[in-house]
Amino acid sequence: MRWTSISAIYCLFWVLSAFLVLPFGVRTPDEDNSAVARGHADSAPVNFNPRRIARRATVVSLVLFALYYFNYVNGWITAADLDVSRFYPERPR
Repeated sequence: MRWTSISAIYCLFWVLSAFLVLPFGVRTPDEDNSAVARGHADSAPVNFNPRRIARRATVVSLVLFALYYFNYVNGWITAADLDVSRFYPERPR
């Protein structure tokens, strides 16, 4: 696998991981017992920290990409394993 492919696939894993870890650890003003500033939504988080999200996303994406790469090298799960058409009988025409 080329390094450009590796970096592109890792970037996809990182973005997916960032969206996966985004809702964890945030608190709304109701949960934090703080006042809502004028013009802010009631559901807006009061403790949003992009660095923490980036660190978490990096760790999760490294783990997911490592699993993907080891599967790519060793061939644990192939496209033939994911073929679900073998479970359904052929329909007559």
